[in-house]
Amino acid sequence: MRPANIFHLGVKELRSLARDPIMLLLIVYAFSIGVYAAATAMPQTLNKAPIAIVDEDRSPLSWRIVSAFYPPYFLPPHLIGQAEMDARLDAGLDTFALDIPPDFQRDLLAGRRPTIQLNVDATRMSQAFAGSGYIQTIVNGEVRAFAQRYREVPELPVDLALRARFNPQLEKSWFGAIMEVINNVTMLSIVLTGAALIREREHGTVEHLLVMPVTPLEIMASKVWAMGLVVLVATALALAVVVQGWLEVPIEGSLALFLAGAALHLFATTSMGIFLGTLARSMPQFGLLMILVLLPLQMLSGGSTPRESMPELAQLVMLAAPNTHFVMLAQGILYRDAGFGILWPQFLAIAAIGSVLFALALARFRRSLATMA
Repeated sequence: MRPANIFHLGVKELRSLARDPIMLLLIVYAFSIGVYAAATAMPQTLNKAPIAIVDEDRSPLSWRIVSAFYPPYFLPPHLIGQAEMDARLDAGLDTFALDIPPDFQRDLLAGRRPTIQLNVDATRMSQAFAGSGYIQTIVNGEVRAFAQRYREVPELPVDLALRARFNPQLEKSWFGAIMEVINNVTMLSIVLTGAALIREREHGTVEHLLVMPVTPLEIMASKVWAMGLVVLVATALALAVVVQGWLEVPIEGSLALFLAGAALHLFATTSMGIFLGTLARSMPQFGLLMILVLLPLQMLSGGSTPRESMPELAQLVMLAAPNTHFVMLAQGILYRDAGFGILWPQFLAIAAIGSVLFALALARFRRSLATMA
């Protein structure tokens, strides 16, 4: 293996990528707008849900209930008539419509059990599911306080002191931004290397390489370092410009240590991309393979949900995936300022998995070149 050949072939890959505007646009979008959109998307908790209230009672209790809905969970409620309720729900103007019936306060004071009707637009799934519980809690609290003439503050036998570490304000964007960068590292490294190999096969340049004094190892190594370098530079820019600058997400640990782990991870994922590129015969086939491979990698790696909440079989199988260890490594560094002394098992696991993937991809790549020769 001659380093000069690997370098010049890698430069060729970079020039080829520079002439591909679609791939360049994908890289720019994934590490800029894609990261921002993932960080600022609709949160899982209720946030500024539109609500309308039909107040047919016009009593102090009903006004008390109306006044209990305010931001950030709900928008200021619209007071509407009963005839408007269905029309507003049909038009999608409201997610919730609360109907307080006539004589609600009088029936409550008389010891009866009056009911309030809550209409929910269930097509807005996340808001509908969480908001119904919020509304029930708010209404019950106001009714109970009104009936007792005071707000009950129960004395609990245990005082729980809550301390949120690493994300004191519980900002969802802190989690979403960094996890999107981590997921994009895996996705783009596989896409770029696999697409580069398929592009050469479709353009006929593989045959040119076969008659040159280069080995399959040199060809493969050039693609690994070139595409890995592109993703690594894009990752560093995304963390510095988008995550820390645009979104103002604090990075607790060492960026240099994280980029070292990302480079090791890229060694594994670019090898995986070449392996998939040798299996697919065209870009549409490669896209289908990406769906089968990438979705389980990202969903079961521990980035979306903790691995501890997954079935034990899934946890065991995903230990063979490099991004499982990369997610643990990245979260430890960027969230908790962990050092190499804590994360060396993840570095070692990624290096071992990457070596196996590189060997498998090289064997498959040699076999595919032999069939073309």
